Amino acid sequence: MKVLVDENLPPPLARSLNALFAGKHEITHMRERFGPGVTDLQWISELSAEGRWIIISADRRITRNKAEYNAFRSSNLVGFFLSKGLYKSPLIKQMERLLALWLTIEAQSALVQGGAMFELPMSSTRLKQLH
Repeated sequence: MKVLVDENLPPPLARSLNALFAGKHEITHMRERFGPGVTDLQWISELSAEGRWIIISADRRITRNKAEYNAFRSSNLVGFFLSKGLYKSPLIKQMERLLALWLTIEAQSALVQGGAMFELPMSSTRLKQLH
């Protein structure tokens, strides 16, 4: 899988996941890939043109902003968005949940079309599809 961790999560989280899954997945942070200040519409368009990317994000604005939502829904990307409680949790809790849900993220990514969006829960192992 090619995975992009968005700007609302720290670069060390992406680097840690990349080190952990080296040789199996390519995981990069938004700032390392695009630098500062890239718009959501720009990165959505560019990554979608490259094919399937998995997005791990804390930016739920994408699900509410009509232009960003439509761009994402018509893309080749699959999004996993931290729930509000998880986003407000300490980094260690976020990493713990990402690791606990990693196999689910892998499996779900393989089953869905591009444009799908899911919420990563605080405690459950069930993903909620976002519409």
